[in-house]
Amino acid sequence: MSNENLTDARMKKNDEFYTQYSDIQKEINAYLEYDKNVFKNKIVLLPCDDPEWSNFTKFFAQNFQRFGLKKLISTSFAVNSKNFKDGYQLSLFEKKDKKFDKTKTNTNGKIFELSKDISGDGKIDINDLEWRYLDGDGDFRSSEIEKLRDESDIIITNPPFSLFREFIPWIFKSKKKFIVIANKGAVTYKEIFPLFKENKIWSGRTNWSGGLWFETKDVNDVDKVINEVNMKNTPSIWLTNIEHGRRHQPLPLMSMKDNLKYSKHKEILGKKSYSKYDNYNAIEVPYTDAIPNDYEGVMGVPISFLDKYCPEQFEIIGMDGFDETPPTKKYSNKVKVKDGKRMKSKTGTLGCVIKEKDYGKGTYFDVGYPVRAVYTRIFIKNKNLS
Repeated sequence: MSNENLTDARMKKNDEFYTQYSDIQKEINAYLEYDKNVFKNKIVLLPCDDPEWSNFTKFFAQNFQRFGLKKLISTSFAVNSKNFKDGYQLSLFEKKDKKFDKTKTNTNGKIFELSKDISGDGKIDINDLEWRYLDGDGDFRSSEIEKLRDESDIIITNPPFSLFREFIPWIFKSKKKFIVIANKGAVTYKEIFPLFKENKIWSGRTNWSGGLWFETKDVNDVDKVINEVNMKNTPSIWLTNIEHGRRHQPLPLMSMKDNLKYSKHKEILGKKSYSKYDNYNAIEVPYTDAIPNDYEGVMGVPISFLDKYCPEQFEIIGMDGFDETPPTKKYSNKVKVKDGKRMKSKTGTLGCVIKEKDYGKGTYFDVGYPVRAVYTRIFIKNKNLS
């Protein structure tokens, strides 16, 4: 999904994305491989779910005994509160139940709980889920859901992307463990990035490349139909504060000399040296696999670096636009060069910029020489060379 499409999704607040079972299974298994008792005797809360349709509820209910859970709690947002309620279907599960209430089904959220064998078949699974209507609409910010948060041990969900800035502080307020899905750009939020820097949050097990495919309820926002299901691809990632093995695997890297000689990236191959920023005291490293293993100074790397960040190998210093790492120079009178001609630019802050020899496509004029802006960069240092 392009940045433009992602922006459109945020503008429309299209939060009706349903995670695939296989993606949940792949991610959760990584934590179990690292610590088989990670969920044992724990209360797991799914606070932004849709229990009747969600694969999160299905996955944890089916694996309740294998994981050794103490309790599973899943809550949903009221239908009338959803942005794409026109595509929402009432499940037979609810309609056929004696607790079904026409006056509450659209205005109240629902809660599903699993903790004991109520079917009498000698096991605890999805058939033992008990449900009722919530008193309110199920908003995670309500006191009703906050109480459930405070009673739980681990929070796992795919929260509304449009509310992610509020959701993570909501979790940290209660000091809970969590595994959640976010859009990739969320790592640059002022509410989120400091948590990465302080090693209070990190990437989950699933690689960031390729994004994730979700079932969507918005019939006007479909990328592909797979097995008659409307699917949407977004640059989404898993974030967590629970340990897993990949987090401590150092990146295999080459020296700066070898990168300049053998790199597969044209921006580096055959150059005399790495470019330096004109407004930050750091070198530009446009790809994570091009980080030199022998450079002692500060390096600017793409946000995708966080997918492979090993805290024993690197220290996160800051980010362009981050208060703790202000630029050494600011640009105000930006004029973009297009088709060899200078024109007024609507671009705001340029972030990290590199001084160029000539004016050309994508360069800006400000203080008498051309500069080229790069995407958001995170500043790092090699811990083993300090």
